[in-house]
Amino acid sequence: MAAQKSNTALEIAKIRNFSIISHVDHGKSTLSDRILEITGAVDARQMRAQYLDSMDIERERGITIKAQNVRVSFEGHTLHLIDTPGHVDFGYEVSRSLAACEGAVLLVDASQGIQAQTLANCYQALENDLEIVACMNKIDLPAADPARCAAEIENVLGIPADQVLSISAKTGEGVPELLRAIIERVPAPEGDPDAPLQALIFDSSFDQYRGVISSVRVMNGTLRSDEKVRFMQANKTHEIEEIGARTPTPVPLPAIGPGEVGYLIAGIKTVGDARSGETVTTATGGATEALTGYRDPKPMVFCGLYPIDGDDLPDMRDALDKLKLNDASVTFEPESSHALGFGFRCGFLGLLHMEIVKERLEREFNLDLIATAPSVVYHAYLTDGSMQVIDNPVELPESTKLDHIDEPMLSITILSPSDYTGTIMDLCQSRRAEMTKMEYLSPERVELVYAIPLAEVVMDFFDALKSRTKGYASLDYEPTDYQTSQLVRVDILINHTPVDAFSTIVHRSSAEYYGRRMAERLKELIPQQMFEVPIQAAIGGRVIARETVRARRKDVLAKCYGGDITRKRKLLEKQKEGKKRMKNLGRVEVPQEAFVAALKLED
Repeated sequence: MAAQKSNTALEIAKIRNFSIISHVDHGKSTLSDRILEITGAVDARQMRAQYLDSMDIERERGITIKAQNVRVSFEGHTLHLIDTPGHVDFGYEVSRSLAACEGAVLLVDASQGIQAQTLANCYQALENDLEIVACMNKIDLPAADPARCAAEIENVLGIPADQVLSISAKTGEGVPELLRAIIERVPAPEGDPDAPLQALIFDSSFDQYRGVISSVRVMNGTLRSDEKVRFMQANKTHEIEEIGARTPTPVPLPAIGPGEVGYLIAGIKTVGDARSGETVTTATGGATEALTGYRDPKPMVFCGLYPIDGDDLPDMRDALDKLKLNDASVTFEPESSHALGFGFRCGFLGLLHMEIVKERLEREFNLDLIATAPSVVYHAYLTDGSMQVIDNPVELPESTKLDHIDEPMLSITILSPSDYTGTIMDLCQSRRAEMTKMEYLSPERVELVYAIPLAEVVMDFFDALKSRTKGYASLDYEPTDYQTSQLVRVDILINHTPVDAFSTIVHRSSAEYYGRRMAERLKELIPQQMFEVPIQAAIGGRVIARETVRARRKDVLAKCYGGDITRKRKLLEKQKEGKKRMKNLGRVEVPQEAFVAALKLED
């Protein structure tokens, strides 16, 4: 630990920067815990599971959402460890963490073998020219098969089986050997301490007392605590308040030299001013060229979020503003709906990201929210040659003005036991997917690659895949391009009035099925009125499905016992007239429960 407390920059040859990458739930956070324990960075009394995962929601779901970094010492070397998320929605967190490293520990579950995200993250590390140290985790499990797993790693990734380490992150077995392998195999960082300062921000979070806390990796030059710095992409100058290293408790330092990873606080009020990929240099005599950063993460999935109680709208705006301070990838803008009132159209990186943001808003800010059905971004080309970007089905122009619509496509990779090949192919074909590749990685495991519209994935594709393969298949995806498709907007009309929250854009072949299913579902959910309520699904002016909620009838003949039939008929005619008038004037209030239930349309 002495190296961390010294006042000079660390010796560059003794530094190793590495991140841990793997599929979801293969043990990254558990391995981080063991490394903290073995290197003595955390006292045994203070140790807890998932030590680096700070959010409650991360601990409960057992997933990492934000990348975390920590500095530890082992056998005279300083190791900077960056723990990355495994879920596909947070791939951009992984990409920017890899840019701050020279090596990556690729963790593979010895009982499950290589999964889709293992491949995706490994290819990403290879693109960044990182040295990969492969190891099999969970060798203490009864189902572990290290020999098969090592052969699979050699076959698929080309890493020799005799170089693959075996560890148990849970018990600590093999972890010291892994740390020695990192010191031997991962190269020391390169950098000139006397060159103009170039430091890369690879993560930022917001603290309500100190402002933005940025994680930085110094590439060239030295970052000193008494300097003014300029953020090159934002073109803003800030006074440094504190720099230091996380060990894992923050330790202030006077300087951070090339190759080192630390944190930077400069009184910045919004995370947008300290974006990931930002280059930091000195305000005077700084670098002239920025480091090659990354693209901003683009929202893939959109949905409307509305407060159940309309009075909560100002609180919801504050909550979204605060959440955006910690997660710059969330986008939101105000929108209104006839049915749900005022709310926000929010953009997310994927379905899990959407679920987590909604849960954080509800939990951390005590809000009750309704989310509309997720939709994706379409490109609508009009007959006058212009193009509109559509992220809300309601904005789609009339069919008379439309020339064609392009929808976003994905390339998805599915890894599965070969027994389920048939059922997976059946699912993909039903979702308009086209196979581009099929390869057997071993006699028991198959890799399938499909081109599929994003709109078919966002609803419930992942759930359907898991249920058809008993949870054994894994999925990875990446956006490719836009393709022209036969798409139409289906509107739902209740008592001849369109309900915008239920409007959706679907493929023409499944429009009738969607409309019929929605009408049947709403018939069960909308309570009876004093008049008949028609529920219709329509494409433009053409109704494609209809259901009717029967009127609740008052017994007007109760007082007529015996007597003339004409008197009874007169009372019934009078009731009929009244209902007709009601139907013309009446408005149907759709209960909130009906929205919540109808928007969760499962197959």
